[in-house]
Amino acid sequence: MFKPSFFLKNAHIQTLYAPLLRKPVRPKVEIERFELADGDFLDAYWHKTKPKDERPIVILLHGLTGSFYSPYIQGIMSALDNKGFHAVLMSFRACSGEDNRLARSYHSGDTADVKAWINHVHKNYPNNKLYAIGYSIGGNVLLKLLGEEKNNLALEATVSVSAPMDLAVCAEVISKGFAKNYEKHLLKPLIASLKRKYNTFNMETYLTLKENEIDTIKTIEAFDEHYTAPMHGFKSAKDYYTQSSSKQFLKHISIPTLILHALDDPFMDERVLPSHHELSSKITLELSPYGGHLGFVSGSLFKPSYWLEERIPQYFLEKV
Repeated sequence: MFKPSFFLKNAHIQTLYAPLLRKPVRPKVEIERFELADGDFLDAYWHKTKPKDERPIVILLHGLTGSFYSPYIQGIMSALDNKGFHAVLMSFRACSGEDNRLARSYHSGDTADVKAWINHVHKNYPNNKLYAIGYSIGGNVLLKLLGEEKNNLALEATVSVSAPMDLAVCAEVISKGFAKNYEKHLLKPLIASLKRKYNTFNMETYLTLKENEIDTIKTIEAFDEHYTAPMHGFKSAKDYYTQSSSKQFLKHISIPTLILHALDDPFMDERVLPSHHELSSKITLELSPYGGHLGFVSGSLFKPSYWLEERIPQYFLEKV
């Protein structure tokens, strides 16, 4: 169980510590461009190099607006390597520093790209056992995919961290109080990306949103209402949240899965948590009173340690 020191029990300190204060690990990587069936692409970051042996491979999925440069990604890559695993980050569309080729993007319920990447890795490395970790919306996508596919994925075990398992709740919570600061931070790159799409594509053939109205979007829910939902075939933000939230898929998961969640996560509240009857027998749900969003910083303020980088490899080693 995660136990922070007294001075690290604040949810916002937990959430902001690594992004603001952690020294970059900057592991060496080999980048693989993965072509998608619809003509778009993903960039995948292999820690150090593509596998040349049969060590297990862990597929990483980042959070909203995350990337290889996210501290939690770089940290877990090094931690997994130290425990005998290969690690590879699958960047969602447009999250590797280069805009994707299509007017669409990625979203919290888009499981097709992840399924394609898992199948690709399994095909190319059939003798390597596969595992997966999803952070934040990457965790939601992973859990939804596991529930959709049941036993049809070549994965031995998975971990989800700080997943917004009820997207409507998260959209509501992040637009209130101090959490508005997180929302503003997340919206900035999303709005910038949307403006570039209007410069590249005739977006008004897809959306009712006019280019000069983009700056009126002030919340994640408004962004999802005006762009994410209509662009990806949903009737509204509410419909998108209803169909894409992973909580409803948990009871169908057939692969050993660890869900790690902090009760003080400032991006959401207790309503995102599944009840006992919503969990399959393959799921272990570990709740901590503290940890913030993707935080779980232990040690001290001046000598921190990152508990996720201990707990996650430990869980996978139990499943090898």
